[in-house]
Amino acid sequence: MSIKTKFVPKAISLFIGTCSGLNVLAADPFTDAMQEAYAPYRIALFQTNSKLQPESQRAVQQAQQAWSGVVAKFSANPPAPYDRDTSFVKSLDQVAKVYSLATEQVAGNQLSAAHETLEAARDIMAELRRRNQIVVFSDHMNSYHAEMERVLIEGPKLLPQPNGVQRLTEMLGVLDYLATRLAKEASAKLANDNEFASLVKAIEQSVIDLRAALLTQDAVRISAAIGKIKQPYSKLFLKFG
Repeated sequence: MSIKTKFVPKAISLFIGTCSGLNVLAADPFTDAMQEAYAPYRIALFQTNSKLQPESQRAVQQAQQAWSGVVAKFSANPPAPYDRDTSFVKSLDQVAKVYSLATEQVAGNQLSAAHETLEAARDIMAELRRRNQIVVFSDHMNSYHAEMERVLIEGPKLLPQPNGVQRLTEMLGVLDYLATRLAKEASAKLANDNEFASLVKAIEQSVIDLRAALLTQDAVRISAAIGKIKQPYSKLFLKFG
C-alpha cells in the first residue's frame, strides 16, 4: 500500500538536510551513507504520491543522485560486515534499477506506478541490512508500516464477518507493540527531539483511539478510527523514517 498524506510540508526540500542529520547512525560507513541517502528517497516517495510531476521528477533525481554516490563509493570496496556479503553489489544494482525505472515512469507522468516502483527500494535496503545483521531505526518503522498496512487492508473486510471485531483486536495488539518500539528503539538524539516525540505520540494515540473504538463494537466508529492511523505514520516517516 502506498503511503498517502493529506498535508504538504513547508520547504520540503529542506527535509533532505535535516532528516539525514537525525537518522540513527550505525557503526560502519556504508550503513551511515545508506541512511543519509534514505532521506531524499523518502521525499521521492512523498512527491510521487502527491501527483505533482515536476516536483516528483526533481525528488527522484535527487534520490537517484544520492544513491549513485553511495554506489560509487562502496560498490568496489564494501566495509565490514558487508565485505562478506556475496550479494552486496547485486543489491546496490537492484536499488539503482528501481531509480532508473521510477525516473522513466515519472517522465511519462506515471506517478502512481513510480511510487509503487520506489517502494521496492525500501525492501531491498532493509534486506541488505538484515542479511548483515544491521538494525537501524528505519527497520522499526518498516515493521510498523507492514502491520499498519495489514490493518488498513484487512480491517474493513473483517468488520462485517463473525468475530471480526475480535480478530481485528488481535491484529491491533501487534500494531500496539510495534508502536511502542518506535520510542524505545530511537537513538538518544531522536528521543530528545521534540518533534520526533510529538509525532511518535500521535502514532501511539491513533492506536489507542482504534482500541477504544473496538471496545464499542461500533462498525462506523471503528472504520473511522482505522482511517486515522495512516497519517501520523506518514508524517513520522517523511521526517524521521
